[in-house]
Amino acid sequence: MPTIPSSRKSAICRSIFDAERLRKELVSIEEKVADPAIWANPSASQPLMRERKRLESLLADDTELRRRREDIAAYFELAREGEQVEPDLLREIEGLRAFSEALESRTMLSEETDPLNAIVTVHPGAGGTESQDWAEMLMRMYLRWAERQGFKTEINDYQAGEEAGIKSATFTVTGDYAYGLLSGETGVHRLVRISPFDSAKRRHTSFASVFVSPEIDDSIEIDIRPEDLRIDTYRSGGKGGQHVNTTDSAVRMTHLSTGIVVSCQNERSQHKNREKAMKMLRSRLYEYELEKQRAVSRKIEDAKLEINFGSQIRSYVMQPYRMVKDLRTRVETGDVDRVLNGDLDMFIQGFLRLRREGNYPASPVADLD
Repeated sequence: MPTIPSSRKSAICRSIFDAERLRKELVSIEEKVADPAIWANPSASQPLMRERKRLESLLADDTELRRRREDIAAYFELAREGEQVEPDLLREIEGLRAFSEALESRTMLSEETDPLNAIVTVHPGAGGTESQDWAEMLMRMYLRWAERQGFKTEINDYQAGEEAGIKSATFTVTGDYAYGLLSGETGVHRLVRISPFDSAKRRHTSFASVFVSPEIDDSIEIDIRPEDLRIDTYRSGGKGGQHVNTTDSAVRMTHLSTGIVVSCQNERSQHKNREKAMKMLRSRLYEYELEKQRAVSRKIEDAKLEINFGSQIRSYVMQPYRMVKDLRTRVETGDVDRVLNGDLDMFIQGFLRLRREGNYPASPVADLD
């Protein structure tokens, strides 16, 4: 079973308003980084580099916040002198509002794994082509969201549906606090629409599950015993060159103790697929152990732990009306198209506020069949 060292320090996004303290911390980090001996030990140098980057980012945010405040104050001064500055002033105020909301989200990302990259897995529920198409729509939504955030994405595993959609997909989102922002997306997502695959144009309800885990690095200890691991190789069915499609380069790993299964097929080399699959497995095991720890202190109604028609985390309704509603936070919007095109900020912020208040919601993932 995976073990999580209690000595590991949390990468907490502290308040940016104590700039003087942050500068002192950055000077201390720079002194340590300047020591050539530190580079001989990657396990010591990598955390230092991450901390330096975090401090530099917080100081940059502080500078930007001060600049925006001073610009708004200057516009008010011009207005008092009789200048017509209302359009520019309103634009600056709106920009400050958006910037402040982004900062609020970052200050709520205080858990140990929040700063890490995210590994996202999407599975359709029962329902064949309809659910498989919905699963692909969800995957596209998250890829669009990552693009909006300036994050990089990489498809690790993609199993196409027989007619449309996907049977499963796993991809990595790389960027600062990618996992913290996406962690609340774990759960069952429900779609109601007129099915494009139904010649009678009837309304269908489809389900798909999303699971998000942090991409952990080598500084976190995950004990995977060889006797708990089964490794299978198979012929890749994904897109790629002839080599990918004609050799048994794809790798599937099964952790026997927990039943967790991961697979990777996007690399030409079986060795590289094995390395990526092992990283994915370590991340899944880490999240598995964290979820067990959260469950000890979490109080929640039994019904909310079940994956069924009435307990999904979010509903996307396109017929007979249009609305996306998060059933945990009660955040909702009628602009379904905007959400499906990757605008998830309102739902992410709602989840982070709920978590900050101590009402940490469950993250149920189960077989939807």
